Amino acid sequence: MADKTQFGLTALDTVPLHEKVYLELVRALMSGQLQPGQKLTSRKLAKELGTSDMPVRSAFMRLQALRALSPMPNGSVEVPMISADRFQQLTDVRTVLEGTATELATGLINGNNLRAIRRHCAELTQAARSGDIDDYLRKNHDFKFSIYRHCGNEQMIFLIETVWMQVGPFLRNLRIGFEDDLAGILGIDYHEEVVAAIEVQDGERARAAIVRDIDEGATHILKQIKFPELRTNASA
Repeated sequence: MADKTQFGLTALDTVPLHEKVYLELVRALMSGQLQPGQKLTSRKLAKELGTSDMPVRSAFMRLQALRALSPMPNGSVEVPMISADRFQQLTDVRTVLEGTATELATGLINGNNLRAIRRHCAELTQAARSGDIDDYLRKNHDFKFSIYRHCGNEQMIFLIETVWMQVGPFLRNLRIGFEDDLAGILGIDYHEEVVAAIEVQDGERARAAIVRDIDEGATHILKQIKFPELRTNASA
């Protein structure tokens, strides 16, 4: 909630609209709310967000620069399809960055932070048991970043977010094979082991648990879906 000024007025929200739109799209990409191959237009998104086209177009340009969206000939954008090789490469990057961030954060997390992480952990488990893949993906994002944001390295967090914007849309495929009982996904989910390691400040163990979580999830996706055969653009 905004702080009160000395005159009793509510301070105005100074975050620019284009930044709010950008952050909303970033979160949608990272939490798997947008799907690979999905087409997006500034007009439709502006209507959904209750804004004009300009801040949406600005967000599109920023996300194209980060390879999170691809331009289309008609001026719209697309959530990119990627090859199995690129998905594996992104997974390899994730294990290095997120493993390191988790290990660093383990030594910096205090009591209040730990309580929040425990809450996110419980919410992630409940989302799987409830069978809602959208809620599960949102809670998975919230849980992991509730840890990473305590690593003490803003550049590392930026790099993790950039990778997640590319891989996030594919995480929806985690549900494949668990259509009848999403709770089965907990068999390849090690978030409770991550929290247990953080609680005893064992950074090496926490790193190993988060790496296992990432690796087993990616292996499941690679086995379950057929990725398109895409030509690698060495200059991209």
